[in-house]
Amino acid sequence: MFGLRGRNAEEGTGTLAYEERVARLREALDQVDAVVVGAGAGLSTAAGYTYSGERFDRYFADFSAKYHFDDMYSGGFYPYGSLEEQWAFWSRFIYVNRYAPIPSGVYADLLALVGDKDYFVLTTNVDHCFQRAGFAKDRLFYTQGDYGLWQCSKPCHAKTYDNREVVEVMVRSQGFRIEDDGSLELPDGADPAMEVPAECVPHCPVCGEPMSMNLRSDDTFVEDAGWQEHARLYTDFMCGHAWGRVLYLELGVGYNTPGIIKYPFWKQTARNRKATYACLNMGESLAPQEIMGQSILIDGDIAQTLRALRSLG
Repeated sequence: MFGLRGRNAEEGTGTLAYEERVARLREALDQVDAVVVGAGAGLSTAAGYTYSGERFDRYFADFSAKYHFDDMYSGGFYPYGSLEEQWAFWSRFIYVNRYAPIPSGVYADLLALVGDKDYFVLTTNVDHCFQRAGFAKDRLFYTQGDYGLWQCSKPCHAKTYDNREVVEVMVRSQGFRIEDDGSLELPDGADPAMEVPAECVPHCPVCGEPMSMNLRSDDTFVEDAGWQEHARLYTDFMCGHAWGRVLYLELGVGYNTPGIIKYPFWKQTARNRKATYACLNMGESLAPQEIMGQSILIDGDIAQTLRALRSLG
């Protein structure tokens, strides 16, 4: 059993300590042979993907007024009265979190730091930001699905389907406009429709059941051929870099699913004395006592830290 120690246990506190930790991480990035990036929800939050507040109000004020939820996450679980209304909500949700421009340059900053390294990305995020920001497709493993994919809700077969074309039709049918830069806007003074046309509602082409999101929320999640291939690529990369100078760079990973990224990174670091574990997170930057000497813990804004790392390059 690992014994946890906090972010300041080994390095003191204050601005200088933060700068020292950033400098240590920059040095590690420059010296390692390989980087394994583990990314959780905190990274996309740092990129501007907030599910409440201004972004929620801009796109879902009508749903909030009718059903009294105040964030996109809650809206995703609401038991709507019809599939037409359900997909009105979900099409907006998908578009603004999967197809609209990434709100900030966080992912571009990360790519600038690791793009010339032998790297691989393991992520529980489902917004596809890595590939959209230019990360190589064959160096990514999205373990929990993708907002851009649908599957049979049953599911009767292990295949997923790209949803962009239909989602764009759905959001336009509600009165939204897709701008030249890909952003979603509602004309001034317009009230969006809260249903999509019945013919837009997606159904499984095999069995006819309604389609659902390809998101790991229960045991119906489809691990299609693409998922299987990228799982293999990740396993091969990890086996090929089990030893040597490896940086396990964990970004914004919490404790909802620690067994996917956090715990494996700790174990791999403990096995390999040449490895370095780095954790960037706001308020949850921790490491086990057993690997504290190999760890760089940075508690703070991920976007700020990535910019600081680039400035040292």
